[in-house]
Amino acid sequence: MPAPGEYFVRVPELHVKRYLITGLLAFIPVWITWVVFKFVFTLLAGVGAPLVTGIIELIGLGAPHAAQALHRDWVVSIIAFVLTIVALYLLGWLSTRVLGRRILGTIDNLLERIPLVHTIYGGVKKLMTLMRNKPGGTQRVVLIDFPSPQLKSIGFVTRTFTDASGREVAAVYVPTTPNPTGGYLELVPTERLVATDWSMDQAMAFIVSGGAVGPETLPDVEGASPRPAVPVERIAP
Repeated sequence: MPAPGEYFVRVPELHVKRYLITGLLAFIPVWITWVVFKFVFTLLAGVGAPLVTGIIELIGLGAPHAAQALHRDWVVSIIAFVLTIVALYLLGWLSTRVLGRRILGTIDNLLERIPLVHTIYGGVKKLMTLMRNKPGGTQRVVLIDFPSPQLKSIGFVTRTFTDASGREVAAVYVPTTPNPTGGYLELVPTERLVATDWSMDQAMAFIVSGGAVGPETLPDVEGASPRPAVPVERIAP
């Protein structure tokens, strides 16, 4: 039988733990959303900030008071963010027009001729094309043994090639949670890939949400049944 005062001590402790856990579970989605939004906002604002700063300095030549009011970090960030979004929209619209394609093609050819730049630019461009397009019959989203044979991670097949022994190997990008822009590059024999029927959108939602959002079923992650061959597209280096 508990002591007379023990019941009154345990009840507040239970309430505190329950409310803390409930509050934490309610806060985590908001925090993850804020982290992702802050990352995207800072990235896009940083692109347009130099241009906005230059425009404000030009305004200051004719209207010093207006420039002083605009020359604040939060004002510059918001204007730069909006300006970058508009620029990306116009770039997307331009890329669908004949003239825009010619201009972008000229820029591509120019970048391809710069010794170090063409390697980085070409690789990133192929990766973005891969993430955007999924040809029929090509499996992009797979599971691999990472970071240990007992664990599985979601990966995106970026290309395949053959090693010196004739074995087919896949380059698999394993993104991190909740920020998928960072990750690991793993070289995995294609017979060790676990095929999924997930789309790129489903996989990205699963990663960003920490597993809270995504398909309800998974393939045989334990390998109890023979693994089917994973059809992957051979992409030229």
